[in-house]
Amino acid sequence: MDQSKNLSSTHRAPMRKRGLERFGLLLDATADLLAELVDEDISLAQIADRAGVPLASVYHFFPNRNAAFVALARRYHAELGASARVLIEPPPDTWQDYIANRQRHGSAYLNANPAALRLFMGAGVSVEVRNTDLNGNAELARLRAAYLRATFDMPNLPDLEDRVAVSIALVDGIWAMSYSLHRQITPRYLSESIRAAIAYLRCYLPEVVGRRQS
Repeated sequence: MDQSKNLSSTHRAPMRKRGLERFGLLLDATADLLAELVDEDISLAQIADRAGVPLASVYHFFPNRNAAFVALARRYHAELGASARVLIEPPPDTWQDYIANRQRHGSAYLNANPAALRLFMGAGVSVEVRNTDLNGNAELARLRAAYLRATFDMPNLPDLEDRVAVSIALVDGIWAMSYSLHRQITPRYLSESIRAAIAYLRCYLPEVVGRRQS
């Protein structure tokens, strides 16, 4: 029963160049299948077939399909984290503009990656995938809070990371509703998520915060 969600979902990390290439190929195949099939219908054999590699190569990295899903979720969050570190041009004039910019970027990324939408916004994913998403969101909250402090004259708010994390959770709830109804994050639900996040953060941040002088 290698496909069971209650087995270990820890994947083996590749060490050498060839292993890294094959690992990436397997994650690409997993993403393609998640965009087409219900996750319960995906097997390691299908991942091997889609990637064009022997089944033994899949077992070398993944003990079950959920381990592949977790590894894919980690890759998506690594990409989201990397993009969050890229400077925004032109820089936002207000903290509200920054929050809106990050949400537009995030929704565009998810809509361009149907498997990411499925893993992060779909129902029925495993606890391990959900925890991977929560950990990734915590890192995004840390990066956003750091940007706000570095860019604007923010008030002394020691738990800013927690407040930003809650705003991300609110956004995820709205996006999950959009995905359930439309299988994507629609412009309407994106606008609603921006409105909700900014309204929540206004409970803790002043409406007008000046930019730091460089």
